[in-house]
Amino acid sequence: MKRTVAGCLSALMLSLALPAAVSAQLSPAKAPTAAAMTAPAAKAAAPAPTAAENTVRKLFTDRFGAVAIDSVTRTPYGLFEVRIGSDLLYTDEKVSFVLDGTLIDAATKRNVTRERVEKLLAINFDELPLDLAIKQVRGDGSRRIALFEDPNCGYCKQLRKSMTGIDNVTVYTFLYPILAPDSTTKSRAVWCSADRAKTWDDWMLNGKTPTGAGTCDTPIEKVVALGKKLQITGTPTIFFGDNTRVGGAMPPDQLKAKLDSMGKG
Repeated sequence: MKRTVAGCLSALMLSLALPAAVSAQLSPAKAPTAAAMTAPAAKAAAPAPTAAENTVRKLFTDRFGAVAIDSVTRTPYGLFEVRIGSDLLYTDEKVSFVLDGTLIDAATKRNVTRERVEKLLAINFDELPLDLAIKQVRGDGSRRIALFEDPNCGYCKQLRKSMTGIDNVTVYTFLYPILAPDSTTKSRAVWCSADRAKTWDDWMLNGKTPTGAGTCDTPIEKVVALGKKLQITGTPTIFFGDNTRVGGAMPPDQLKAKLDSMGKG
């Protein structure tokens, strides 16, 4: 749901019929369900829906069919949020218009949609199977971060460069080969190397291709299954020790500020 502000505003002029791409997203067969989410937000008992929220749910279903709606929530900005898996749509109380796009807070320039999705998809860091990851400890290792990365991901390489010089952090790297045919080959070569952390950094930072047959037992299939369960559709995806989640590379200053805000532990 990547749109410009202009695109979001023009989306408000949509008629009752959703575009074909949105209709496909709303297909019950394709829509991810809340059961697939491991987020604390999905597990926690939600407050009972209000009469207005129930009305919006019914109207939405009446207009668009048997859609697998996970929740309908009134927002502070005059719209109702309709959640279908990890996708968010916005509508008015009569479901006269539907916004399929990114909502921006004009006053603060905050990406409201992204923040909401990240909150919904947050996880319990301690429940991650960290034994399936490459572990690197810098300094006292007090701050924890888990990265899902593909060896052919340019943004992952940018993120690695952003992490240069950041100390007192434990980095868990989950090899998540989803971008290219040889991503799995490279991932296996890294995992089967004598020094996984060094081999990974040599490739991501210096372009030194990992060598070796990659014939050892690897956790790659388990990691891919885990990534699908966590609804990770792109790399890098970052999980922090405070249970928050960020999709995409972060600029060095933002990454450092985020880690600093976590303190120790």
